[in-house]
Amino acid sequence: MKSMKKRLTRQSIQWVLYNHTMRLGDRPLGFIINFLLGVAWAFVLIGAATSFLAFYNTNLFSALMYALIGALPGMVAVLLLEYIITSKEKYEELKKQTKLLDELVDLFKK
Repeated sequence: MKSMKKRLTRQSIQWVLYNHTMRLGDRPLGFIINFLLGVAWAFVLIGAATSFLAFYNTNLFSALMYALIGALPGMVAVLLLEYIITSKEKYEELKKQTKLLDELVDLFKK
């Protein structure tokens, strides 16, 4: 009984981790978009860090400004990928709602 309980909790944890880390359900597209999202966040961090460290010796204010400028390309990529994820999730939700509405229409026709 204890091993079954442990197995169920492990499976539920894996399910929660999969559903909350991979926002898109279909595996190939979801994996690619989430991978690219991670790459975009890496570009944000690398661009900000390298720009900041390159101009840190001159002036702190200019180093912060250049860090923001260095992070911009990665942030644009993050916004673009988040837009793609949101539109795909919206499309999936609309498909579910359409199916439910069709079932309701069929129910009221009877």
